[in-house]
Amino acid sequence: MAEAATTGEQGDADESGITMVDLLEEEEERELDAAAVLGAADDSKCTYDQGYVKRQALYACVTCCPADSGRLAGMCLACSYHCHEDHELIELYTKRNFRCDCGNTKFPQNPCKLLKDKLPENPENAYNHNFSGAYCTCARPYPDPEDTVDDEMIQCCVCEDWYHGRHQGGKVPSGDDYSEMICGLCFPKHQFLAYYLGLTVTVLKAEEKSPEAKDNSKKSKVDNSGNSNEETVSVVDDDSKKDSQDSGFSEISSITKAETNNDVSEKKKPGCKLDGEVKKHDLPKGAVFWPDNWRKQLCSCDKCKATYKAEGVLFLLDEEDTVAFYEESGKSRHRSSSSAPVERELEALSSLDRVTRTEMVHEYNTLSSSLREYLRKFAENKKVVRDEDIREFFSQLSASKKQRPGSSIQLFCK
Repeated sequence: MAEAATTGEQGDADESGITMVDLLEEEEERELDAAAVLGAADDSKCTYDQGYVKRQALYACVTCCPADSGRLAGMCLACSYHCHEDHELIELYTKRNFRCDCGNTKFPQNPCKLLKDKLPENPENAYNHNFSGAYCTCARPYPDPEDTVDDEMIQCCVCEDWYHGRHQGGKVPSGDDYSEMICGLCFPKHQFLAYYLGLTVTVLKAEEKSPEAKDNSKKSKVDNSGNSNEETVSVVDDDSKKDSQDSGFSEISSITKAETNNDVSEKKKPGCKLDGEVKKHDLPKGAVFWPDNWRKQLCSCDKCKATYKAEGVLFLLDEEDTVAFYEESGKSRHRSSSSAPVERELEALSSLDRVTRTEMVHEYNTLSSSLREYLRKFAENKKVVRDEDIREFFSQLSASKKQRPGSSIQLFCK
């Protein structure tokens, strides 16, 4: 397809040119990102009747459950829209095995508008300090207005808390090199994992800080039962390969090729993999990063399953538990249900003349920049954008458009 310029001037085409393919692909990418997070969530129906959903997007309401209230609660996507539309919300990304709390006894002043008959509480729900807006061992909010360090947040696949990479033992491997992370707090609680350290991509080491730094790093954390415990943050330097060798972490021997190869493993005699077949290594003090499909190497004998169940991590054997599976399922559903694929839109656009395509791109850029500017005030004031706010925006845009002569592109908002 021919390139369309962002302005009507030919002289600007080389510097500010953009193709309709770029626009459509960017839009498709945004929709896929949304589908990855929201999965198959229905924005009009509460998920409560589905019971403890294996994995879903969740939100916490600071307006209904302030951090000092002692009430930790989460709600589904639909309830965040219909029952808390003008409240201050915290986006929790996804959590496993959770049932929507909206309207139960944790919300005494705000009944659920979508479902009336709900139990007073959901006893199987697990909560951590994310529900009160705190993350990591530093117990800081995200985004943190006082944190000037560029550092990504990584979710532990066991406790599902989010951590700064620098607070988990050192330099984090590239996102393409690992699939999941188990934090330095969870790993010691599940010592059977020490048998599988040979499968890891990276094992970070924890380095002790000075007594003064230790005193300043103590933060109050809320565990899954809602109790407050004192944890000490361990901030460490980059974990280079040489440092790992000096500290003994490179001495972690890998499980043999026969043990990591599915085809060979299936031919082995039934029994526990841990009975003399693999070595148990020393427990690390930092986070541990795992490759794709590492969970498939976990022993699934009755004895090990009993251990997983007793320690509350039986979900590790469930292939559908991973965030990667959840995200890919959401993207697949979006692709299969899309009524207007990019290819069809490109085919329709290819029939338009260059002038019309140029005008369309110009209007798109105007709409995009105007909408960003309009929404900035909501972000600054931490306000939820409502349907009427969007209608007001397009009304203002239409009024402004009528004052500009010569415009031939019509804007429509459903």
